[in-house]
Amino acid sequence: MDNAYSQFKEHSGLDECVIVQTCNRIELFGAGKNFNIEKIKKTWASLVGLEENAFKENLKLSKNNQAYYHLLKLTSGLDSMVIGEEQILGQIKASITKARAAKASGQHLNTLFDKAVHIGTRIRNSTGISKGSISIGSMAVKLVEENIDELKSKQILVIGTGDISTLVTKSLIRRGYPFFVTSRTLERSKAFCERMGGVPVKFEEVLSGFHNYDVLFVATTAPYFLVTHERILNATKENQKGMMILDLSNPRTVDEKVSTVSGIKLMNLDQIAELADKNMKSRMAKVKTVENIINDELPVLEASMNRLDAEPIVKDVFKNINSFREKELKKALRMLGEDDVEKIKIIDELTKAIVESILSQPMNNLRKASEQGNPEILEAASKLFDYKKKEYPD
Repeated sequence: MDNAYSQFKEHSGLDECVIVQTCNRIELFGAGKNFNIEKIKKTWASLVGLEENAFKENLKLSKNNQAYYHLLKLTSGLDSMVIGEEQILGQIKASITKARAAKASGQHLNTLFDKAVHIGTRIRNSTGISKGSISIGSMAVKLVEENIDELKSKQILVIGTGDISTLVTKSLIRRGYPFFVTSRTLERSKAFCERMGGVPVKFEEVLSGFHNYDVLFVATTAPYFLVTHERILNATKENQKGMMILDLSNPRTVDEKVSTVSGIKLMNLDQIAELADKNMKSRMAKVKTVENIINDELPVLEASMNRLDAEPIVKDVFKNINSFREKELKKALRMLGEDDVEKIKIIDELTKAIVESILSQPMNNLRKASEQGNPEILEAASKLFDYKKKEYPD
């Protein structure tokens, strides 16, 4: 990552950059006074090992408020593979943290990302677009959390090593729950655990040892019932603590009669999918509300970013004039022969107040002009005050 940052800053003319990488995208946010789009493309293609033509076919470019709008959609959960998913917000926070640590980002991108994360978090909290699990894996784990207390102290078993088992284990790991994994062969279980986490156990031991577990996630493709009524009945006789079983297999591999055993709660794939679909529909119903909030926030964010162009000029003007004030004050005090501390303090405060009263209005007007996107006024101010400003791209 550090090498990528150095390559972009060295070869593309970017003064600042932040790389956002997720499971399905890599994005570059950049700001600079002399950036070159073609050089950015060439550098990026080189870093990912693609021919330029192939790279350009998969590239989308946004500038200024379009880029702001895109980032707000990311932080609020609208521009993700799954509407409202929370992982992207954490990834964006991690991205700006890494960019800061690498000294790749600066005032512009630090401000942009801080504000976008704040706005995105507020939108998620106010609309609830991130509420409710919508993947089979996370929905299944959420249901267990709702039905079993102190889950971290319970024995959890995942039967199967396919796609749904992967979703379940990802959700378990994300929430910090330890778990066991079993499959037809111990080698397959071990390989899965090395990749995903968990502790592998022998399949044969599981079939005769269901009493050792409090939660079963069953996600296999067996053409018969693995979790039979008889096995669960025997398990409850040996251990009467109860059990929750989630049959995520298609076709089902848990005998429906298991639900008649005392202390057993059984849920199947259709029930879980229905709940997940209901949560997805709830999220989709909130999309328009989120879009409206983003559209309201966008001009405020744009004004804040535009204002950054005026701040260096304002800071430089105040610094230069205050330096001149201090110089002239010292000269006047020497001519007066004044050494009374209280009187010197009064005169000093007076000169500060005069400078402040003279400069405050024009500097505030300059800030407003910057917020409204009037580069001509900024350019005129730069010439009037002999300031060499950094011009960011239009």
